Amino acid sequence: MSADEVAILRIELDEIEPLIWRRVAVRASSSLHALHRIIQVTMGWLDYHLWEFDIDGVTYGLPDPEGLDWGREVKPASRARLAKVLNSGLDQFSYTYDMGDNWLHRIVVERIEPAHPGEPYPSFLGGERRCPPEDCGSVPGYYDFIDATSAPDSGRGSRKKREMLAWYGRPYNPSDIEEHRIKAELARMAYRPRRRQASDSPP
Repeated sequence: MSADEVAILRIELDEIEPLIWRRVAVRASSSLHALHRIIQVTMGWLDYHLWEFDIDGVTYGLPDPEGLDWGREVKPASRARLAKVLNSGLDQFSYTYDMGDNWLHRIVVERIEPAHPGEPYPSFLGGERRCPPEDCGSVPGYYDFIDATSAPDSGRGSRKKREMLAWYGRPYNPSDIEEHRIKAELARMAYRPRRRQASDSPP
């Protein structure tokens, strides 16, 4: 696969309806560690927790330097390229963020296409619905949070709403994905200094 090709990926958060999803264009030459950062930015996570990819039965992530990976082999995500996944013919794989809340994402490879000259990558192509708050208690906790924050400002449930929003720290609009923030952060990734890009390359 050519380094000048890009993958159009659809990122879907599992077990939540209505569906929370994003679509991005990512260079095939990107490392899986770079893809992790892209997922964090586009979904709206804060990169507070452990994460891993599961690709055709192989786990990629940040191996424990002391070998304490619960008896599993975790390969370095920084040394694996997205192109390797694409060359294998897989059309989807998974990414899990926060092993406590266990946010499972399905990564669907929609198509491969030539990179457009002058186009910065990664680039954001669309999406719907804000991701859950960090540490909200997985899917059940997210639904409790949504129920509480969507209650009227007065009457029964208003106290819980105030408490939930105080815990979250700001207003929460489940439909606002902060597209301007996503595009700005991906642009910084696309134009970061080449010396930092080289740091993703295996020795």
